[in-house]
Amino acid sequence: MKSTEHFKNAIKAYLDKRANEDELFAVAYAKENRNIDDCITYIFNTVKESGCNGFTDDEVYSMAVHYYDEDSIEAGEKFDCSVVVNHTVELTAEEKEEARKEAIKIATNEAYSRMKQPLRKPQAKQTVITNQTSLF
Repeated sequence: MKSTEHFKNAIKAYLDKRANEDELFAVAYAKENRNIDDCITYIFNTVKESGCNGFTDDEVYSMAVHYYDEDSIEAGEKFDCSVVVNHTVELTAEEKEEARKEAIKIATNEAYSRMKQPLRKPQAKQTVITNQTSLF
C-alpha cells in the first residue's frame, strides 16, 4: 500500500467517525457529487497552493470537512506527490512478506556486487628521502 493510500484511509476513517457523531456533517458527507478521491485531490491542491510543507492533523482534517461542506469547491487537477503519514501503519501479512522478499533481494544484490569487485593489492608505503641530515 502506498503512502497516499494510508493518507486516504486516515482521512476516510476521520470523516466516517465524524459523520457517525455529527448528523449535520453526515448529510454533507453523503452528497453524491463528492467522493474521497476528489477530497484527497482537493487537499493536495490546497496544500500546494499554500506553499507550506507541514500541517497538523486538525488542519488537514478541516480541509477534508470543508470540501464536503461547500458545494462550490472544485477538487482541482490530480498530480503526483509524496505524502508522509505520521501514524503507525499496520502492514498485512502479504505486505510484510513482500517487504521481506524485497529486503533479501537488495541484500543479495549488494553482496554480489561486492564480490564482483576486483581485489585491490595494498600499496607499499613510499618513504620520502630528504637531503637534510638528522641528528638522530
